[in-house]
Amino acid sequence: MDIMIILQLVVFLGAIFIGIRLGGIAIGYAGGLGVVILGLVLGMKPGNIPWDVILIIAAAIAAISAMQQAGGLDYMVKVTERILRKHPRFINYLAPACGWLLTILAGTGNAVFSLMPVVIDVAKSQNIKPSVPLSLMVVASQIGITASPVSAAVVYMTGVLEPLGWNYPALIGIWIVTTFAACMITAFIVSLITPMDLSKDPVYQERLKAGLVKSASDVLQSEDKPGAKLSVAIFLFTVLAVVLYATAISNNIKWIDPVVIPRDAAIMSFLLTAATLITFLCKVEPAKILDTSVFKSGMTACVCVFGVAWLGNTFVAGHEAGIKEVAGEWVKQTPAMLAVAFFFASMLLYSQAATAKAIVPVIIAALGISATNPADSYMLVACFAAVSALFVLPTYPTLLGAVQMDDTGTTRIGKFIFNHAFFIPGVLAIAIAVALGFLAVGML
Repeated sequence: MDIMIILQLVVFLGAIFIGIRLGGIAIGYAGGLGVVILGLVLGMKPGNIPWDVILIIAAAIAAISAMQQAGGLDYMVKVTERILRKHPRFINYLAPACGWLLTILAGTGNAVFSLMPVVIDVAKSQNIKPSVPLSLMVVASQIGITASPVSAAVVYMTGVLEPLGWNYPALIGIWIVTTFAACMITAFIVSLITPMDLSKDPVYQERLKAGLVKSASDVLQSEDKPGAKLSVAIFLFTVLAVVLYATAISNNIKWIDPVVIPRDAAIMSFLLTAATLITFLCKVEPAKILDTSVFKSGMTACVCVFGVAWLGNTFVAGHEAGIKEVAGEWVKQTPAMLAVAFFFASMLLYSQAATAKAIVPVIIAALGISATNPADSYMLVACFAAVSALFVLPTYPTLLGAVQMDDTGTTRIGKFIFNHAFFIPGVLAIAIAVALGFLAVGML
Protein backbone atom coordinates (compact mmCIF):
# COMPACT_ATOMS: atom_id res chain seq x y z
CA MET A 1 0.00 0.00 0.00
CA ASP A 2 1.67 3.26 -1.12
CA ILE A 3 1.52 6.60 0.65
CA MET A 4 -1.13 8.03 -1.70
CA ILE A 5 -3.60 5.24 -0.88
CA ILE A 6 -2.94 5.71 2.83
CA LEU A 7 -3.61 9.46 2.54
CA GLN A 8 -6.82 8.86 0.60
CA LEU A 9 -8.00 6.37 3.22
CA VAL A 10 -7.16 8.81 6.02
CA VAL A 11 -9.19 11.55 4.29
CA PHE A 12 -12.11 9.18 3.67
CA LEU A 13 -12.27 7.96 7.27
CA GLY A 14 -11.39 11.38 8.65
CA ALA A 15 -14.29 13.08 6.87
CA ILE A 16 -16.70 10.46 8.19
CA PHE A 17 -15.28 10.84 11.71
CA ILE A 18 -15.67 14.64 11.59
CA GLY A 19 -19.24 14.29 10.35
CA ILE A 20 -20.13 11.83 13.10
CA ARG A 21 -18.61 14.09 15.75
CA LEU A 22 -20.59 17.08 14.46
CA GLY A 23 -23.75 14.95 14.15
CA GLY A 24 -27.03 15.36 12.26
CA ILE A 25 -26.99 16.95 8.85
CA ALA A 26 -23.28 17.78 9.27
CA ILE A 27 -22.50 14.15 8.40
CA GLY A 28 -23.51 14.98 4.84
CA TYR A 29 -21.60 18.26 4.92
CA ALA A 30 -18.40 16.47 5.91
CA GLY A 31 -18.89 14.04 3.03
CA GLY A 32 -18.71 16.97 0.63
CA LEU A 33 -15.56 18.19 2.37
CA GLY A 34 -14.01 14.77 1.87
CA VAL A 35 -14.82 14.84 -1.85
CA VAL A 36 -13.15 18.26 -2.19
CA ILE A 37 -9.92 17.07 -0.52
CA LEU A 38 -9.84 13.76 -2.38
CA GLY A 39 -10.40 15.56 -5.68
CA LEU A 40 -8.40 18.78 -5.47
CA VAL A 41 -5.58 17.64 -3.17
CA LEU A 42 -5.21 13.89 -3.81
CA GLY A 43 -6.28 13.76 -7.45
CA MET A 44 -9.25 11.38 -7.23
CA LYS A 45 -12.11 11.75 -9.70
CA PRO A 46 -15.41 12.53 -7.90
CA GLY A 47 -17.75 9.55 -7.92
CA ASN A 48 -21.38 9.38 -8.96
CA ILE A 49 -24.02 11.07 -6.84
CA PRO A 50 -26.84 8.59 -5.98
CA TRP A 51 -29.65 10.80 -7.28
CA ASP A 52 -32.11 7.92 -7.60
CA VAL A 53 -31.70 7.02 -3.92
CA ILE A 54 -31.96 10.65 -2.81
CA LEU A 55 -35.10 11.32 -4.88
CA ILE A 56 -36.87 8.19 -3.66
CA ILE A 57 -36.13 9.16 -0.05
CA ALA A 58 -37.39 12.69 -0.76
CA ALA A 59 -40.62 11.40 -2.34
CA ALA A 60 -41.26 9.02 0.57
CA ILE A 61 -40.63 11.76 3.10
CA ALA A 62 -42.97 14.10 1.21
CA ALA A 63 -45.82 11.62 1.54
CA ILE A 64 -45.07 10.59 5.13
CA SER A 65 -44.69 14.17 6.38
CA ALA A 66 -48.02 15.09 4.76
CA MET A 67 -49.58 12.11 6.54
CA GLN A 68 -47.97 13.22 9.81
CA GLN A 69 -49.38 16.74 9.48
CA ALA A 70 -52.80 15.23 8.79
CA GLY A 71 -52.49 13.25 12.03
CA GLY A 72 -52.03 9.89 10.34
CA LEU A 73 -48.69 9.01 11.82
CA ASP A 74 -49.95 9.79 15.33
CA TYR A 75 -52.96 7.58 14.64
CA MET A 76 -50.74 4.66 13.54
CA VAL A 77 -48.61 5.08 16.65
CA LYS A 78 -51.70 5.31 18.86
CA VAL A 79 -53.00 2.00 17.48
CA THR A 80 -49.59 0.50 18.15
CA GLU A 81 -49.63 1.92 21.68
CA ARG A 82 -52.90 0.13 22.41
CA ILE A 83 -51.32 -3.16 21.35
CA LEU A 84 -48.27 -2.59 23.56
CA ARG A 85 -50.31 -1.60 26.61
CA LYS A 86 -52.78 -4.46 26.15
CA HIS A 87 -50.01 -7.08 26.30
CA PRO A 88 -47.29 -5.54 28.50
CA ARG A 89 -45.68 -8.88 29.42
CA PHE A 90 -44.63 -9.36 25.80
CA ILE A 91 -43.02 -5.94 25.44
CA ASN A 92 -39.66 -7.46 24.39
CA TYR A 93 -41.36 -9.03 21.37
CA LEU A 94 -44.06 -6.49 20.61
CA ALA A 95 -41.72 -3.47 20.64
CA PRO A 96 -39.44 -4.78 17.85
CA ALA A 97 -42.41 -6.24 15.97
CA CYS A 98 -44.23 -2.89 15.99
CA GLY A 99 -41.06 -0.96 15.13
CA TRP A 100 -40.37 -3.34 12.25
CA LEU A 101 -43.94 -3.07 10.93
CA LEU A 102 -44.05 0.73 11.08
CA THR A 103 -40.75 0.84 9.20
CA ILE A 104 -42.01 -1.60 6.56
CA LEU A 105 -45.09 0.54 5.95
CA ALA A 106 -43.45 3.96 6.12
CA GLY A 107 -40.07 3.20 4.56
CA THR A 108 -38.29 5.04 7.38
CA GLY A 109 -37.22 3.98 10.84
CA ASN A 110 -37.94 7.43 12.25
CA ALA A 111 -41.52 6.36 12.95
CA VAL A 112 -40.32 4.62 16.13
CA PHE A 113 -39.48 7.94 17.81
CA SER A 114 -43.12 8.36 18.82
CA LEU A 115 -43.25 4.82 20.24
CA MET A 116 -40.26 5.22 22.55
CA PRO A 117 -42.09 6.88 25.49
CA VAL A 118 -44.73 4.16 25.35
CA VAL A 119 -42.16 1.36 25.33
CA ILE A 120 -40.35 2.94 28.28
CA ASP A 121 -43.58 3.31 30.26
CA VAL A 122 -44.74 -0.26 29.57
CA ALA A 123 -41.30 -1.67 30.43
CA LYS A 124 -41.33 0.19 33.77
CA SER A 125 -44.74 -1.25 34.60
CA GLN A 126 -43.30 -4.76 34.17
CA ASN A 127 -40.06 -4.02 36.07
CA ILE A 128 -38.14 -4.60 32.83
CA LYS A 129 -35.14 -2.49 31.89
CA PRO A 130 -36.37 -0.23 29.07
CA SER A 131 -32.99 -0.72 27.39
CA VAL A 132 -34.03 -4.23 26.32
CA PRO A 133 -37.21 -3.47 24.31
CA LEU A 134 -35.84 -0.10 23.18
CA SER A 135 -32.66 -1.57 21.71
CA LEU A 136 -34.62 -4.36 20.04
CA MET A 137 -37.06 -1.85 18.53
CA VAL A 138 -34.33 0.45 17.21
CA VAL A 139 -32.49 -2.47 15.61
CA ALA A 140 -35.76 -3.79 14.12
CA SER A 141 -36.47 -0.36 12.64
CA GLN A 142 -33.08 -0.35 10.92
CA ILE A 143 -33.24 -3.89 9.59
CA GLY A 144 -36.86 -3.36 8.52
CA ILE A 145 -35.64 -0.90 5.86
CA THR A 146 -34.30 -3.88 3.90
CA ALA A 147 -37.82 -5.29 3.59
CA SER A 148 -39.87 -2.14 2.94
CA PRO A 149 -41.24 -1.85 -0.62
CA VAL A 150 -40.99 1.96 -0.45
CA SER A 151 -37.45 2.22 0.94
CA ALA A 152 -34.70 3.43 -1.38
CA ALA A 153 -32.51 0.45 -0.45
CA VAL A 154 -35.11 -2.12 -1.51
CA VAL A 155 -35.99 -0.20 -4.66
CA TYR A 156 -32.32 -0.17 -5.67
CA MET A 157 -31.67 -3.84 -4.85
CA THR A 158 -34.76 -5.15 -6.63
CA GLY A 159 -33.78 -3.05 -9.65
CA VAL A 160 -30.37 -4.73 -9.66
CA LEU A 161 -31.61 -8.27 -9.04
CA GLU A 162 -34.61 -8.46 -11.37
CA PRO A 163 -32.52 -8.42 -14.57
CA LEU A 164 -30.58 -11.30 -13.02
CA GLY A 165 -33.72 -13.46 -12.98
CA TRP A 166 -35.10 -12.76 -9.52
CA ASN A 167 -38.84 -12.32 -9.13
CA TYR A 168 -39.92 -9.09 -7.39
CA PRO A 169 -42.59 -10.72 -5.14
CA ALA A 170 -40.10 -13.45 -4.21
CA LEU A 171 -37.47 -10.89 -3.19
CA ILE A 172 -39.92 -8.92 -1.06
CA GLY A 173 -41.19 -12.16 0.47
CA ILE A 174 -37.69 -13.39 1.35
CA TRP A 175 -36.67 -10.13 2.97
CA ILE A 176 -39.92 -9.69 4.90
CA VAL A 177 -39.85 -13.23 6.32
CA THR A 178 -36.13 -13.34 7.12
CA THR A 179 -35.91 -9.89 8.73
CA PHE A 180 -39.02 -10.38 10.87
CA ALA A 181 -37.94 -13.86 11.96
CA ALA A 182 -34.47 -12.51 12.78
CA CYS A 183 -35.95 -9.75 14.94
CA MET A 184 -38.11 -12.21 16.87
CA ILE A 185 -35.33 -14.77 17.37
CA THR A 186 -33.04 -11.95 18.52
CA ALA A 187 -35.69 -10.80 20.99
CA PHE A 188 -35.86 -14.33 22.40
CA ILE A 189 -32.08 -14.65 22.76
CA VAL A 190 -31.60 -11.17 24.25
CA SER A 191 -34.42 -11.80 26.73
CA LEU A 192 -32.60 -14.95 27.86
CA ILE A 193 -29.08 -13.54 28.19
CA THR A 194 -29.81 -10.05 29.50
CA PRO A 195 -30.46 -9.25 33.19
CA MET A 196 -33.81 -7.49 32.88
CA ASP A 197 -34.74 -6.71 36.49
CA LEU A 198 -35.08 -2.92 36.50
CA SER A 199 -35.11 -2.65 40.28
CA LYS A 200 -31.59 -4.10 40.49
CA ASP A 201 -30.02 -1.59 38.11
CA PRO A 202 -27.79 0.76 40.17
CA VAL A 203 -28.09 3.68 37.75
CA TYR A 204 -31.88 3.41 37.86
CA GLN A 205 -31.85 3.39 41.67
CA GLU A 206 -29.68 6.50 41.77
CA ARG A 207 -31.95 8.33 39.32
CA LEU A 208 -35.04 7.16 41.21
CA LYS A 209 -33.70 8.58 44.49
CA ALA A 210 -32.83 11.83 42.74
CA GLY A 211 -36.41 12.13 41.44
CA LEU A 212 -35.33 11.94 37.79
CA VAL A 213 -37.56 9.02 36.79
CA LYS A 214 -40.97 10.08 35.54
CA SER A 215 -43.94 8.41 33.92
CA ALA A 216 -43.97 8.53 30.12
CA SER A 217 -47.72 7.93 29.86
CA ASP A 218 -50.37 10.19 28.40
CA VAL A 219 -48.16 11.41 25.56
CA LEU A 220 -50.49 10.06 22.90
CA GLN A 221 -53.88 10.75 24.41
CA SER A 222 -54.92 13.71 22.24
CA GLU A 223 -57.90 13.36 19.91
CA ASP A 224 -57.36 12.26 16.34
CA LYS A 225 -57.32 14.97 13.70
CA PRO A 226 -60.29 14.86 11.26
CA GLY A 227 -58.18 13.57 8.37
CA ALA A 228 -55.98 11.17 10.33
CA LYS A 229 -57.60 7.88 9.32
CA LEU A 230 -58.10 8.98 5.71
CA SER A 231 -54.44 9.96 5.39
CA VAL A 232 -53.37 6.53 6.68
CA ALA A 233 -55.73 4.83 4.23
CA ILE A 234 -54.33 6.85 1.31
CA PHE A 235 -50.74 6.11 2.29
CA LEU A 236 -51.29 2.38 2.84
CA PHE A 237 -53.15 2.14 -0.47
CA THR A 238 -50.15 3.81 -2.11
CA VAL A 239 -47.75 1.29 -0.58
CA LEU A 240 -49.97 -1.51 -1.89
CA ALA A 241 -50.08 0.16 -5.31
CA VAL A 242 -46.28 0.35 -5.37
CA VAL A 243 -46.01 -3.39 -4.65
CA LEU A 244 -48.65 -4.32 -7.23
CA TYR A 245 -47.19 -2.09 -9.94
CA ALA A 246 -43.63 -3.29 -9.32
CA THR A 247 -44.93 -6.86 -9.51
CA ALA A 248 -46.90 -6.17 -12.68
CA ILE A 249 -43.87 -4.82 -14.57
CA SER A 250 -41.50 -7.47 -13.19
CA ASN A 251 -39.51 -9.30 -15.87
CA ASN A 252 -40.84 -12.62 -14.65
CA ILE A 253 -44.50 -11.59 -14.70
CA LYS A 254 -44.99 -8.77 -17.26
CA TRP A 255 -48.65 -8.05 -16.64
CA ILE A 256 -47.87 -4.58 -17.99
CA ASP A 257 -45.85 -4.69 -21.19
CA PRO A 258 -44.47 -2.45 -22.61
CA VAL A 259 -43.55 -0.51 -19.49
CA VAL A 260 -44.29 3.19 -19.99
CA ILE A 261 -43.31 4.35 -16.50
CA PRO A 262 -40.26 2.54 -15.04
CA ARG A 263 -40.39 1.41 -11.44
CA ASP A 264 -38.31 4.18 -9.85
CA ALA A 265 -40.36 6.88 -11.57
CA ALA A 266 -43.58 5.06 -10.66
CA ILE A 267 -42.68 4.84 -6.98
CA MET A 268 -41.73 8.52 -6.82
CA SER A 269 -44.83 9.64 -8.71
CA PHE A 270 -47.12 7.38 -6.65
CA LEU A 271 -45.75 8.82 -3.41
CA LEU A 272 -46.04 12.41 -4.61
CA THR A 273 -49.60 11.65 -5.73
CA ALA A 274 -50.35 10.32 -2.25
CA ALA A 275 -48.93 13.51 -0.75
CA THR A 276 -51.17 15.55 -3.06
CA LEU A 277 -54.30 13.58 -2.14
CA ILE A 278 -53.55 13.77 1.58
CA THR A 279 -52.92 17.52 1.38
CA PHE A 280 -56.15 18.13 -0.58
CA LEU A 281 -58.59 15.64 0.93
CA CYS A 282 -57.38 15.96 4.53
CA LYS A 283 -57.16 19.75 4.30
CA VAL A 284 -53.52 19.97 5.28
CA GLU A 285 -51.77 23.33 5.14
CA PRO A 286 -48.71 22.76 2.89
CA ALA A 287 -46.59 25.30 4.77
CA LYS A 288 -47.00 23.34 8.01
CA ILE A 289 -45.69 20.15 6.40
CA LEU A 290 -42.23 21.72 6.42
CA ASP A 291 -42.36 21.92 10.23
CA THR A 292 -43.05 18.23 10.83
CA SER A 293 -40.38 16.12 12.50
CA VAL A 294 -40.51 13.59 9.65
CA PHE A 295 -39.82 16.24 7.02
CA LYS A 296 -36.88 17.65 8.97
CA SER A 297 -35.32 14.27 9.70
CA GLY A 298 -36.05 13.09 6.16
CA MET A 299 -34.37 16.05 4.52
CA THR A 300 -31.45 15.57 6.89
CA ALA A 301 -31.25 11.98 5.65
CA CYS A 302 -31.20 13.19 2.03
CA VAL A 303 -28.26 15.50 2.71
CA CYS A 304 -26.44 12.78 4.65
CA VAL A 305 -26.91 10.27 1.84
CA PHE A 306 -25.87 12.94 -0.68
CA GLY A 307 -22.58 13.73 1.05
CA VAL A 308 -21.58 10.41 2.57
CA ALA A 309 -22.62 8.26 -0.40
CA TRP A 310 -20.83 10.61 -2.79
CA LEU A 311 -17.71 10.38 -0.63
CA GLY A 312 -17.98 6.60 -0.45
CA ASN A 313 -18.52 6.25 -4.18
CA THR A 314 -15.54 8.51 -4.86
CA PHE A 315 -13.23 6.37 -2.72
CA VAL A 316 -14.58 3.01 -3.93
CA ALA A 317 -14.53 4.00 -7.61
CA GLY A 318 -10.96 5.23 -7.27
CA HIS A 319 -9.82 1.82 -6.02
CA GLU A 320 -12.33 -0.34 -7.87
CA ALA A 321 -9.76 -2.61 -9.51
CA GLY A 322 -8.08 -3.53 -6.23
CA ILE A 323 -11.38 -3.91 -4.37
CA LYS A 324 -12.71 -6.16 -7.15
CA GLU A 325 -9.69 -8.42 -6.92
CA VAL A 326 -9.77 -8.77 -3.14
CA ALA A 327 -13.56 -8.93 -2.88
CA GLY A 328 -13.82 -11.44 -5.68
CA GLU A 329 -11.42 -13.85 -3.99
CA TRP A 330 -12.89 -13.50 -0.51
CA VAL A 331 -16.55 -13.71 -1.50
CA LYS A 332 -16.01 -16.62 -3.90
CA GLN A 333 -14.32 -18.62 -1.16
CA THR A 334 -16.75 -17.57 1.61
CA PRO A 335 -20.05 -16.05 0.37
CA ALA A 336 -20.88 -14.81 3.87
CA MET A 337 -17.91 -12.40 3.58
CA LEU A 338 -20.22 -10.21 1.51
CA ALA A 339 -22.32 -9.70 4.64
CA VAL A 340 -19.17 -8.62 6.50
CA ALA A 341 -18.40 -6.10 3.73
CA PHE A 342 -21.97 -4.76 3.86
CA PHE A 343 -21.79 -4.57 7.66
CA PHE A 344 -18.63 -2.47 7.88
CA ALA A 345 -19.53 -0.29 4.90
CA SER A 346 -22.94 0.60 6.33
CA MET A 347 -21.33 1.37 9.67
CA LEU A 348 -19.38 4.13 7.89
CA LEU A 349 -21.76 5.18 5.11
CA TYR A 350 -24.69 5.60 7.52
CA SER A 351 -27.35 4.50 5.03
CA GLN A 352 -28.68 1.15 3.82
CA ALA A 353 -29.28 2.51 0.33
CA ALA A 354 -25.92 4.26 0.08
CA THR A 355 -24.14 1.08 1.19
CA ALA A 356 -25.90 -1.06 -1.38
CA LYS A 357 -25.22 1.52 -4.07
CA ALA A 358 -21.50 1.62 -3.25
CA ILE A 359 -20.77 -2.09 -2.74
CA VAL A 360 -23.14 -4.05 -5.00
CA PRO A 361 -21.77 -2.88 -8.39
CA VAL A 362 -18.24 -3.76 -7.27
CA ILE A 363 -19.29 -7.26 -6.16
CA ILE A 364 -21.24 -7.85 -9.36
CA ALA A 365 -18.20 -6.89 -11.42
CA ALA A 366 -15.80 -8.87 -9.22
CA LEU A 367 -17.84 -12.08 -9.48
CA GLY A 368 -18.76 -11.59 -13.13
CA ILE A 369 -22.49 -11.67 -12.35
CA SER A 370 -24.71 -10.90 -15.34
CA ALA A 371 -28.04 -11.83 -16.90
CA THR A 372 -26.29 -14.71 -18.67
CA ASN A 373 -24.33 -15.68 -15.55
CA PRO A 374 -26.61 -14.96 -12.56
CA ALA A 375 -25.61 -17.92 -10.39
CA ASP A 376 -23.76 -15.98 -7.68
CA SER A 377 -26.49 -13.33 -7.38
CA TYR A 378 -28.03 -15.36 -4.55
CA MET A 379 -25.33 -13.91 -2.28
CA LEU A 380 -26.70 -10.41 -2.78
CA VAL A 381 -30.20 -11.55 -1.81
CA ALA A 382 -29.07 -13.47 1.26
CA CYS A 383 -26.68 -10.80 2.59
CA PHE A 384 -28.81 -7.72 1.92
CA ALA A 385 -29.92 -7.32 5.56
CA ALA A 386 -26.27 -6.73 6.55
CA VAL A 387 -26.43 -3.18 5.14
CA SER A 388 -28.29 -2.28 8.36
CA ALA A 389 -25.33 -1.89 10.73
CA LEU A 390 -26.13 1.76 11.42
CA PHE A 391 -26.29 0.94 15.14
CA VAL A 392 -22.57 0.19 15.57
CA LEU A 393 -21.48 3.78 16.16
CA PRO A 394 -23.81 5.24 18.82
CA THR A 395 -24.62 8.34 16.80
CA TYR A 396 -27.70 7.40 14.73
CA PRO A 397 -30.77 9.59 15.51
CA THR A 398 -33.11 6.80 16.65
CA LEU A 399 -30.37 5.31 18.82
CA LEU A 400 -29.61 8.66 20.44
CA GLY A 401 -33.34 9.31 20.85
CA ALA A 402 -33.74 6.06 22.80
CA VAL A 403 -30.82 6.96 25.07
CA GLN A 404 -32.18 10.45 25.74
CA MET A 405 -35.79 9.38 26.35
CA ASP A 406 -35.02 6.55 28.76
CA ASP A 407 -35.15 8.41 32.07
CA THR A 408 -34.26 5.21 33.97
CA GLY A 409 -30.71 5.44 32.65
CA THR A 410 -30.59 1.78 31.54
CA THR A 411 -30.21 2.67 27.87
CA ARG A 412 -26.74 4.14 28.00
CA ILE A 413 -23.53 4.38 26.00
CA GLY A 414 -20.40 2.99 27.64
CA LYS A 415 -16.94 4.50 27.85
CA PHE A 416 -15.60 2.38 25.00
CA ILE A 417 -18.06 3.64 22.32
CA PHE A 418 -19.14 0.17 21.17
CA ASN A 419 -20.33 -1.14 24.53
CA HIS A 420 -23.88 0.16 24.28
CA ALA A 421 -27.27 -1.53 24.51
CA PHE A 422 -27.79 -1.77 20.75
CA PHE A 423 -24.61 -3.58 19.72
CA ILE A 424 -25.38 -7.18 20.70
CA PRO A 425 -29.04 -7.14 19.52
CA GLY A 426 -27.94 -5.53 16.25
CA VAL A 427 -25.15 -8.00 15.48
CA LEU A 428 -27.41 -10.92 16.41
CA ALA A 429 -30.30 -9.71 14.23
CA ILE A 430 -28.09 -9.18 11.19
CA ALA A 431 -26.29 -12.51 11.60
CA ILE A 432 -29.58 -14.38 11.95
CA ALA A 433 -31.20 -12.53 9.03
CA VAL A 434 -28.25 -13.35 6.77
CA ALA A 435 -28.24 -17.01 7.87
CA LEU A 436 -31.98 -17.24 7.19
CA GLY A 437 -31.39 -15.48 3.88
CA PHE A 438 -28.95 -18.16 2.73
CA LEU A 439 -31.40 -20.81 3.90
CA ALA A 440 -34.27 -19.17 2.00
CA VAL A 441 -32.40 -18.74 -1.31
CA GLY A 442 -31.16 -22.31 -1.01
CA MET A 443 -34.77 -23.52 -0.95
CA LEU A 444 -35.71 -21.66 -4.15
